[in-house]
Amino acid sequence: MTKDDYPYATHLNVLQGPLEVIDVPELVEAVKDRWYNQTLCQVNNSSSWSCLCQWYKHDHDDEFFYAVEGKFLIDLEDRTVELTSGQGFVVPKGIVHRTRAPERCVILMVENAGIVPTGD
Repeated sequence: MTKDDYPYATHLNVLQGPLEVIDVPELVEAVKDRWYNQTLCQVNNSSSWSCLCQWYKHDHDDEFFYAVEGKFLIDLEDRTVELTSGQGFVVPKGIVHRTRAPERCVILMVENAGIVPTGD
């Protein structure tokens, strides 16, 4: 399997501004990529968006992952955390981790605006 088999789509533009409705189910329905990342909105100095599948860390920023639907796995160096619909988890800054999903899932992430999605 190569990157060309499952390209990773990253969209860092802010999809919706203040006072605009964000229709997450509509967005999810439109996604055809295996891995898709879209900044949904910006609140103060934070952004809310979606997913990644390689080992990485952020030296200065925490990340919050929230499973909207499906099963989402967060691999840490010493264990794997499994989130199912309605569960969330914070990965503190400086912790090496990898996110993955055994099947299609929808997650929301909250982190500082301008963060590099692939880590520092």
